Amino acid sequence: MKVCLLLPAYNESRTIGQIIQEASEFIGEIVVIDDGSSDETAGIASASGIVCLGNALKKGFAYVVEHGYELVFTMDSDGQHAPADIPRFLEHFHSTHPDILIGARDTENLQTSMPFHRRVNNRFVPYVGSRLCGQWVPDFQSGYRLIHTNVLRHVHLETARYETESELVIKAGKLGFRIESLPIQTHYGGEVSHIKLLREMWLFTRLLIRSL
Repeated sequence: MKVCLLLPAYNESRTIGQIIQEASEFIGEIVVIDDGSSDETAGIASASGIVCLGNALKKGFAYVVEHGYELVFTMDSDGQHAPADIPRFLEHFHSTHPDILIGARDTENLQTSMPFHRRVNNRFVPYVGSRLCGQWVPDFQSGYRLIHTNVLRHVHLETARYETESELVIKAGKLGFRIESLPIQTHYGGEVSHIKLLREMWLFTRLLIRSL
């Protein structure tokens, strides 16, 4: 099956080159979604011969549909996600044939080292999101995903920021697409989070109200 990897990136010049190099061992087609980086992220991607699109993940989804890909991988570009998990994901996908396969981080073992508001967020979002989509999704906001592009042809996305990943799962679940999860490796080190928690919660709450 024709597979494309989308790498959303914002000021990830420190890691994007290595991620592209490691991921290209398993997937030949890679597209970087550069969300207005002010560093060399786009330049590094272009120098690697990678297609680099601007702005939103939704634009990347439109690209893979237009170019006839059957599967699309998404993965964070900050080094938290391991490209080495790609073969295991593809094998599981071809074995069980879900419509969306989401990488579940081991958030339980990370809870004690997280601030209280982050722990609340990591419990609230999966619970509410799973109720909305009608299927249990333990890591609702994980960016490590393998998606059949048939889902993208049927789900109309209205958002363009961090809530797009949640919107996709909620709407896909409501349409009856099957969602599965698979444990993944997660590496936390010197990466910098570009997510503002209060804004993230507001965007998800607004999406929740729309979904209801």
